[in-house]
Amino acid sequence: MHNGTTITQFIIEEQRHIESATGDFTALLNDIVTACKVISNAVNHGALIGVLGSASSENVQGETQKKLDIISNDVFIKSNEWAGHLAGMASEEMEDVYRIPSNYPKGKYLLVFDPLDGSSNIDVNVSVGTIFSILRCPEGVEHAAADDFLQPGTQQVCAGYAIYGPSSMMVLTTGNGVNGFTLDQNIGEFILTHPSMQIPADTHEFAVNMSNARFWEPAVSRYIDECTAGKSGDRDKDFNMRWIASMVAEVHRLLARGGVFMYPMDSKMK
Repeated sequence: MHNGTTITQFIIEEQRHIESATGDFTALLNDIVTACKVISNAVNHGALIGVLGSASSENVQGETQKKLDIISNDVFIKSNEWAGHLAGMASEEMEDVYRIPSNYPKGKYLLVFDPLDGSSNIDVNVSVGTIFSILRCPEGVEHAAADDFLQPGTQQVCAGYAIYGPSSMMVLTTGNGVNGFTLDQNIGEFILTHPSMQIPADTHEFAVNMSNARFWEPAVSRYIDECTAGKSGDRDKDFNMRWIASMVAEVHRLLARGGVFMYPMDSKMK
């Protein structure tokens, strides 16, 4: 038996503070939680269920898709298309917006997600994760188009990620702080383990892909040079560099230990 707060209980208690709440958002978030549990199970079993390796295809970013990329994308769609909470979905693994099938009711929210961030790490058993954001669908829109998703980050209703590492965690915010939940595999529930997470004020770590250094703009190169110079440089402090090639894993480490994650524009992107 556990004595902690489940993510479902936490979401419902948060909903009670909002007088106009209808329960739609809570139900949508529960569907996302379910999808992340399914993906966590697939990632944890890996080669045992034959889901590792390339799918011999590319996503819209031109990146080679893994089998688990496609499986995770399908899990997110099937978990969230049917309940009537969404007007559309958008994913890194799909070329266009996913419209809710006509046989399902439409809702007032939009869901944006990367079903399996850092999937290049899958075959070597390094942490990967899921990123998601919930937006309100503009008034009067029945079939969401790409422009409907292009909203300022401040208009998000909820944002979060799941990380599938030594343990699976979900970290999310609904605009009132950031909270982390660890998946208890014995009962199949995410339990609140990291309440009110905040980035530590001081750190000795930064994360950047040094293989792109020759393409960086001068200001970025100067900043990294100052960090790598350590105590012998202008900052008079030694730093450690980390690079996991999974944004979820990088961000999660920064929330826990502080630092900065950088993916700077470079001359290859111009």
